[in-house]
Amino acid sequence: MFSHIMVGTNDLQKSKAFYDKLMATLGIGPSMVDGHRMFYLSPKGAFAVSEPIDGQPACHANGGTIGFACDSPEQVKAWHDAGVEAGGASIEDPPGERISNMGKMHLAYLRDPDGNKLCAMHRPA
Repeated sequence: MFSHIMVGTNDLQKSKAFYDKLMATLGIGPSMVDGHRMFYLSPKGAFAVSEPIDGQPACHANGGTIGFACDSPEQVKAWHDAGVEAGGASIEDPPGERISNMGKMHLAYLRDPDGNKLCAMHRPA
């Protein structure tokens, strides 16, 4: 459905250190830097981080979440732990299984160094 998703940053090098570590847990990266932005490419699309081109400070969306698909509960936990170690903040409940109207899933939530809300999710078969 998506060709790419891009979030803003106020510090490209800090974001690169964070996302290179985070995306490595998904087998993606390191990033490809193109001036004021960077890209993580996969066969299913791209995730990008950019300094705003309008010169205004980057800010995060209120109510927005970017979800990353994981292959296992262990990958969800590794993603979360790598993000915290790289300067992200763990938010909401600890990583683990959740049961909702949409079924059983394993979830972990982080805020990146610029405040963007990220989620790792694995849905068991």
